[in-house]
Amino acid sequence: MQKLLKHLGQNKERTMKKTHYILLFVFALLLITSCQDKDKSNLTLLSSEIPTNIPLVFSPDIISTDNNKDFAITFSPEMDELFFTRRKPKGTNEIYTSKLVDSKWSNPERAFLATNNGWDFQPHINPKGDRLYFGSTRPLNDTIKSSGVHEWYSEKNDGEWSNPKPMEKLFLDRVVMYLTSSKNDNLYFSSAEKGGKAKDGGIYYSINENGQYKNVKKMGGVINSNGHWVAHSYIAPDESYIIYSSEKNKNTDLFISFNLNGTWTESYSLGPKINTEQGESAPSVSPDGKYFFFSRSIKKVREDGSTNYLGNIYWIDFIRLKKELLENINSN
Repeated sequence: MQKLLKHLGQNKERTMKKTHYILLFVFALLLITSCQDKDKSNLTLLSSEIPTNIPLVFSPDIISTDNNKDFAITFSPEMDELFFTRRKPKGTNEIYTSKLVDSKWSNPERAFLATNNGWDFQPHINPKGDRLYFGSTRPLNDTIKSSGVHEWYSEKNDGEWSNPKPMEKLFLDRVVMYLTSSKNDNLYFSSAEKGGKAKDGGIYYSINENGQYKNVKKMGGVINSNGHWVAHSYIAPDESYIIYSSEKNKNTDLFISFNLNGTWTESYSLGPKINTEQGESAPSVSPDGKYFFFSRSIKKVREDGSTNYLGNIYWIDFIRLKKELLENINSN
């Protein structure tokens, strides 16, 4: 009898241990799943495939579509709202938008800022999420005729975007395109000097001085001497790096320069994963720093001899890409 009781006691102990291990395993599994769900980005809801070390077309047939040129995408800090540029065949640039509602992204539609008197392109939401910048050829103020491309902005208050208005005169006196902002509201953009050739323009910046912009400066030659058509700069929120496009050997590629204690390093190509025989431009990074976005386009010649550009928005794991870039730079 004592042996039987001892045997039963041992079985009970083994059963309790087994149950304990099972509970620990289930808890660990739930914890891992919870962490994975927490780390998931709202942006992954737009694509069935999530990129790692190879660029993929972002949101095929929804954001990136056939027969159009889709480019220059930007996201709200919460990543529940996005804006991008779409150019339809024989059409003009228009800004489209999509919102995340009940864990589902809405179908892209023309943004609230749309105009019937000119075209709009290259939107950018600042890191604070309270300003949406974009380029437009719409007439300034009450004028009837467009005076060219100018930078406009809309402000967000209580969850609503205001009617767009042109930027300060400092920015209206020159061509300003693809403007991006740091978290300190310092502005970086493409521009050119009056009377100069457009291809010899470059990247300029303006420092936020207590809410005012008093002057515009051109970035140094380490960036602006890197080929022709130096443009489309994306500034990191903390200004630790800048990514931009430049034409070398008749091909537009993407480059990066790092800010080391206030000094910009030489520019490095983003490498063959990003840069191809097609044209790459319009870089941006998701607000959480996880994904790098850019456009890849090709030129098509129509039957009438005119040209048309087609392109999609691509994305790639930026944390992995930046790590590989830094490893390659350090090894060389």
